[in-house]
Amino acid sequence: MTELTEFDLETPEILQEEWAYIRDLAADENGFTNDSHGITYADFIGSYILRRRQFLTGEGLESGLVRQTDYILWADGKIAGLFRIRPELNDFLRTQNGGHIGFGIHPDFRGRGYATEGLRQALLLLKAKTRDESAVLFVHKNNGASLRVMQKNGGTIHHETAENYCVHIPLR
Repeated sequence: MTELTEFDLETPEILQEEWAYIRDLAADENGFTNDSHGITYADFIGSYILRRRQFLTGEGLESGLVRQTDYILWADGKIAGLFRIRPELNDFLRTQNGGHIGFGIHPDFRGRGYATEGLRQALLLLKAKTRDESAVLFVHKNNGASLRVMQKNGGTIHHETAENYCVHIPLR
């Protein structure tokens, strides 16, 4: 069974699993960034969780950042990936880099349809939270696997930047 659930900020057993995933997730995985690679559990419980709360509410964020909710993709009781959903975008996130949804799949789960299913579920969540007619996603031009995941979910290339394709996926 595959399920996309909101990042848990309180349950000790789940926090342990989330921490291990975030700690081991590469700092930059084809454009999906993780500034907490190698984080200690103490820093995860302290600063990382506080930061997730700030992103949820939008309070205390630096200029240029927007509200965001992180979701864990669970597959048969294991973390298969992480999805970030931003219901409102600024001009930079809409046209240059970022978009409504970002995702990273653990190497052990790649090539098995988890990204496609996770994105399908993320699009349903986004549809309920945004007024936009289409989801905007960005993908590195050399990341054919993620581009195919977006296309399987109805995406088409809208425009490109020097290093990314901007993909739009209809929501309505």
